[in-house]
Amino acid sequence: MKINGNQITPGMVLEHQGGLWAAVKTNAVKPGKGGAFNQVELKNLIDGRKLNERFRADETVERVRLEQKDFQFLYAEGDDLVFMDTSTYEQITLASDFVGERAAFLQDGMQVTVEMHEERPIGIKLPDQVTLEIVEADPVVKGQTAASSYKPAKLENGLRVMVPPFIGSGERIVVDTNEVTYLRRAD
Repeated sequence: MKINGNQITPGMVLEHQGGLWAAVKTNAVKPGKGGAFNQVELKNLIDGRKLNERFRADETVERVRLEQKDFQFLYAEGDDLVFMDTSTYEQITLASDFVGERAAFLQDGMQVTVEMHEERPIGIKLPDQVTLEIVEADPVVKGQTAASSYKPAKLENGLRVMVPPFIGSGERIVVDTNEVTYLRRAD
């Protein structure tokens, strides 16, 4: 679908210079001299490169629609992660580098959304929150004020997060997968 350069908004995926780019920031500029343009910061969806580009209102660019499919995480095999399409039961294998450091949050049976372009995985969205058990937590230091007394704790997946002093080993907590931070105790 072709759109004009002044219609580009953050979050749109564009086909530009032979690659797939996501618009990160846009800024409509109307200089005193010359025609108006849209200053767009683009991020390559394949290799992560960034690019600043000017699009005039009369220029057209190709907008790409990504297909979102629901997958279930099955297991990790070496550096590969195996997922199953919940509608067709087909399995796909993605490199753990594709998911990045958030791969540590994947649990057996977890539902994820994979963004596809022409049957090729482009991105993955994990649930915003997961419940994990603390396997190791430092003891509370007496006399520390409650305001700044977060302490380090190790989770069952090996990641470390800062938790309040009343949280101890063996407790289950809810963790934000995007920020890798403690949210609350699990129910």
